[in-house]
This record gives sequence, structure tokens and C-alpha cells, in this order.
Amino acid sequence: MASFIIEGGHLLQGTITPQGAKNEALQVICATLLTEEEVIIRNIPNIRDVNNLIQLLRDIGVKVSKKEENTYTFKADELNLDYLQSDEFVKKCAALRGSVMMIGPLLARMGKAVITKPGGDKIGRRRLDTHFLGFKKLGATFNRVEGRDVYEISAKQLKGTYMLLDEASVTGTANIVMAAVFAKGTTTIYNAACEPYLQQLCKMLNSMGARISGIASNLLTIEGVDSLHGTDHLILPDMIEVGSFIGMAAMCGNGVRIKDVSVENLGIIPDAFRRLGVEIKVEGDDLWIPRQDHYEIQSFMDGTIMTLADAPWPGLTPDLLSVLIVVATQARGSVLFHQKMFESRLFFVDKLIDMGAQIILCDPHRAVVVGHDRKITLRGGRMSSPDIRAGIALLIAAMSAKGTSRIDNIEQIDRGYENIEARLNALGAKITRSEK
Repeated sequence: MASFIIEGGHLLQGTITPQGAKNEALQVICATLLTEEEVIIRNIPNIRDVNNLIQLLRDIGVKVSKKEENTYTFKADELNLDYLQSDEFVKKCAALRGSVMMIGPLLARMGKAVITKPGGDKIGRRRLDTHFLGFKKLGATFNRVEGRDVYEISAKQLKGTYMLLDEASVTGTANIVMAAVFAKGTTTIYNAACEPYLQQLCKMLNSMGARISGIASNLLTIEGVDSLHGTDHLILPDMIEVGSFIGMAAMCGNGVRIKDVSVENLGIIPDAFRRLGVEIKVEGDDLWIPRQDHYEIQSFMDGTIMTLADAPWPGLTPDLLSVLIVVATQARGSVLFHQKMFESRLFFVDKLIDMGAQIILCDPHRAVVVGHDRKITLRGGRMSSPDIRAGIALLIAAMSAKGTSRIDNIEQIDRGYENIEARLNALGAKITRSEK
């Protein structure tokens, strides 16, 4: 198990460029299963979850080649359907949550798929009901295989229909959209997720010959087609990494430029940091975060305490609440964080409390942070990364802390952040990877 050794107190200065978006990559890579023709995808992040998914596609017969750095071609013209039934395939799917988005394409094109409970972050229940209900609406049937804890999903011909999703699930919407592109007739999805990642998937599918309208809204209409062809797709910058870099620059920056962030696709992320008092300047498609000697949390217009809560897009992404909590520990003022979507994602704050942060964990969903206004510096310590986003938040805390910290289980961080220690060390951080 690898660890990071972090020498805190070093200021970051310079320019950093975000990687391709992890969540988009997982969706569009799965979409390559929908055609026999070659698909080129550019700006694929070199991270564990994405690399594992690419290997999984290789295992089922997809021809994958690396054209250049972060650019791959996929050709799914000879799939090994027998391997899809194997225990080895099921085991690999169980270890990778992104694999769940292979079901829609396989069901649409091959008429069958196998699913087991997928892995991923330990951040509370992440049910798959939305996926299954959507497939059922399209006409798929489910059969539980006794003794294997897997479900076989099959459909001779999916049929378009109207559906109102029980939640605006991003992966659920993506899966249903990919299944519906080959359904006979028209499929209408209401309460669809509309995150930029989902928009990108729909645009890519349209470039392959799909007929999807309503993109960027929560009402999608998909007219079924008989086949899709190849395309060339560019993945957006990762807005979660952009937000993480904003947090780092606020906590321990001495002037940091985040380049090529696709400002129009960041939504309210910059404004969430501005509500904590962080100064952010938009310069073209870059963000410039000057040194923040002090930053003061805003209050609402009626003078009540600021509350930041996650919500489906275009609300605040839950993936950045962990980073925002760390940033708030050194702000002037107090703020209530309300994590509505996952019940275990705030439990990492006990590690921040051990470092000297003033945080009251009200319940599994709410925490109040009383900022130090930089009068009390966090102190280094030993901790373990429970999930990707808490891991990067703890890394930010350790970089700003006094003394040396050790973060174990950094494989979690590697799942979502490409070569993160080298990129941050280039800005002036002191992070060492230890395999002991």
C-alpha cells in the first residue's frame, strides 16, 4: 500500500493544466462498444479507474491502441461474448464502478449483459435502481443467477418509451441513453441528468449518428437508429480537478494559474469558492488565483450563516464539498456544509479535527466549519484516504499544515488524479511517494 509523505508549509506558484475529465472518460469509453467502427478519444486521463476500464474493454475483445499521449483508438468489431459470462469478467466489474456503464451499450448492441454490484468509493449507498428501472422500461428482462450474485439482462429488441427517472443519476442517465440509441421508436427521458459529462456523451453519440435532442436540459428525446459509426471525440478538462486546484491555490498558493479550464463548463464551482471569500480571476479560458492572505466567508443577504449544499447539475457537485470544507478551515467566519447525496462522505472530517480544524459534525450529512482566519495553522499527522475526493482534500490540508504528514491508501487518490505529486511538486510542493 503506497503513501504520500508531505512536508507542509511550502507555497505553490506557477501554472498547472487540468487533466481530462474522469467521469466523462468513463462514459465515452463505454460508448465505443456501440459501433464496429474505429472511435478516437482524445485527452483521456492517465488514472487508475480509466486505465482499468480500458483494460476491461481489451479483455472483452475491443482493439485498443494508443495513438499519442492521452489519445486512444477503440474498435469493437470482434467482441468475445463468452468472456462476458465468465467469473473473471464479473470479478473485474465488481472492482470498478465505471464498468456499470458497459451494460447499456452491450444490451443495445448485443441484446444481453451481465452485472454484479460494482465497486468504487466507500461514500455510502450508491444504488443502481435508476439504471435497472430504465432498462426495464425499454423492455429488458432480468434474471438472477443463483450462486453467483449476478444478474443477466437481456432484450431481443429494446423499444422506445417515456420514462420519468426516480433520481437525476448521471451514470443512470448515461446508461439509459446508450441503451436507447438502438431502441425501436422514440425514447423520452424526464428528470435526466444534464451535467457537462452527460452533454459530452450525447454530443459524441450524435456525431456517431444518434438522434438525441434536449441536450443540456433534463428532458432528453432519443430517436432510435439502426447503427452508429466512428467518430473523433475530445474530452473536457476535469472540473473536479479544477476545483481541487482552486482549493490548493487558496490554502497555500502564492499566485497560481489554472490553464484551459473550459470556464463555460464549470457551472457554479468558482462561485462556491468565492462564497468562502476566495478571489478568482477569469482570464480568457484560464483561472488566476492570487495569494490569499485572508479570505472571509460571505453571509446570506439576511445575515444568516452561509450554507453550501450539493445538488444535481447545475447545482454544486458533491465531489467538491470535501475540498471546500478544507478551504473553509482557514477562512474568516463560519459555514454550514450540507452533503445531501451521500451519507458517509463527511466522515473524513475527524481527520481534519485531529489536525486542529474547528469542525462540528452535526450528523452524517451536515458539518459546521469555524474558520481559523489563518491564526491557527493545521498540524501535520498520519491519516488514510477513504475515497478519491476526501483523499485530495486531506492532501490539500497536509500541504498547508505545519510539519510533516503521511497519507496512506493513496491508491484512492490515484484513481482520480493523474501523476498528482509530480505536478504539484513542479509548483513548489514537497510530496514524496512511499511504497513502504
